[in-house]
Amino acid sequence: MYNLNQFKMKIKYFITSILAIVILSCGGGDSEDTPIVVAPKNLQVVTTIKGASAENPEGDGSGEVIFKATADNALSFRLEYGGHQKTMTNGERTVVFVLPGSKTYLVKITALGAEGTSISESVNVNVERIYDTPIWEDNFDVDGAPANENWGYDIGTGSNGWGNNESQYYTDRTENVEVKDGVLRIKAKKEDYLGSAYTSSRLKTEGKFDFTYGRVDVKAILPSGGGCWPAIWMLGSNIGTVNWPACGEIDIMEYTSNSPGSISSAIHNQASYGNTVNVKKVAIQNETDEYHIYSMIWNEDQIYFLLDDVMYYTYNPVVKSNDNWPFFANQFLILNVAVGGTLGGSIDPGFTESEMVIDYVRVYE
Repeated sequence: MYNLNQFKMKIKYFITSILAIVILSCGGGDSEDTPIVVAPKNLQVVTTIKGASAENPEGDGSGEVIFKATADNALSFRLEYGGHQKTMTNGERTVVFVLPGSKTYLVKITALGAEGTSISESVNVNVERIYDTPIWEDNFDVDGAPANENWGYDIGTGSNGWGNNESQYYTDRTENVEVKDGVLRIKAKKEDYLGSAYTSSRLKTEGKFDFTYGRVDVKAILPSGGGCWPAIWMLGSNIGTVNWPACGEIDIMEYTSNSPGSISSAIHNQASYGNTVNVKKVAIQNETDEYHIYSMIWNEDQIYFLLDDVMYYTYNPVVKSNDNWPFFANQFLILNVAVGGTLGGSIDPGFTESEMVIDYVRVYE
């Protein structure tokens, strides 16, 4: 006769064995469950152009745009445009677009989630940037010496450290620099003066005006005559404490009359100076007969160079350091015409006199 207790024991053993198999196949009863990663979704981007209206859809000319982003499961947000990459605090970021005129910018917004997950959306933004109110300017309206409240001078040959093997002696005489008929004239002349065979002038706003970030416009006619080397440029106001090139130098425009038909812009810093690699030439026409506008736009990320409102060079190191980006502090302006030197080259034996004529200098925020 079959024993009922034996039967119950076999059934219990069978059920226990099946449960053990199931548990083992699931990784064991002591292992943790694999977490489920939830990616961001439902990304929404809202753009607000400052001053935009039905009459002025591209804004009030400030170039300012506010971006707001939301998304489910997002841990943070990132904004990218034109080589820039910015964190969006709480999903919001204000961008000031600095290029002049009406422009369309492609802006990418990314919502970042756990374990590297993300979702992105790109938007086109049409915005206008107008530069119409300078924070500082000199229009050279009063004949005589340049305004003392605006300009000082470097005097001498630069033998104490700031020269470039040039042949002129810089003076503040009216023979070399004066305001007349609504323009500033910086004159290079062939004459014997204090041991030099040439004279000229080098004006600067050091100690009178400097700034951090903005746009500079200089409307000028350039000098002719082999060996002339006019320049419109800037130096860090801390040059007296950190010296050059640690202070940073921004060459808005340099020209050599021995190489007509082109100008150059350059950046000098501890990462590259002297014969810098950070330089760009651009073609120009009638530069010694007609006015052109030489411009620089500088913000916290990059420096643009423009000729007659057309951009031709951008300096924007991807990873910024004190060596390649000392441009977070004030700089002052310099205007000069050198003769000969490392860039000016050989001087035409027939050279007697030439001048850089400047209609205005304007600085905008």
